[in-house]
Amino acid sequence: MELRGSRVVLRPVAEGDVAVLERIVREPEVAVWWPPPETYTGMLAVVLDGAVIGAIQFHEENDPEYRHAGIDIFLTARQHGRGLGTDAVRTLARYLVTERGHHRLTIDPAAANTAAIRCYGKVGFRPVGVMRAYELDHRTGLWRDGLLMDLLAAELV
Repeated sequence: MELRGSRVVLRPVAEGDVAVLERIVREPEVAVWWPPPETYTGMLAVVLDGAVIGAIQFHEENDPEYRHAGIDIFLTARQHGRGLGTDAVRTLARYLVTERGHHRLTIDPAAANTAAIRCYGKVGFRPVGVMRAYELDHRTGLWRDGLLMDLLAAELV
């Protein structure tokens, strides 16, 4: 599977990508929000001009009564603020809606991650509410709040 956005390409993570992704998740600006994944299986590399700049993943709830998909992403700090995260999230969201048939998507950044929240809002995600003590901060061992955001298929920008 390869998905093409306006500027980025999303493709399965290859064995040769793992070292690059490991370096990215250890960057201070990324590590504050992302613990190093146990595996990159099932993730898609975010590629810009042939270089891996991050990864994006999705999970699906396939129970017919609750069917939806969720998205997670990280990018190297060198590429923050350039609209590439927005392009990657929008590209994956379109795939999940048009190809996988999801009517609703979710994303759950840390409530303090204002840059991520702004990025997801540009795609059409809306805040649903704060999930208190939602995720364990792997660096401090303390629980932090998360912001649940969702997007209905018709709201995809």
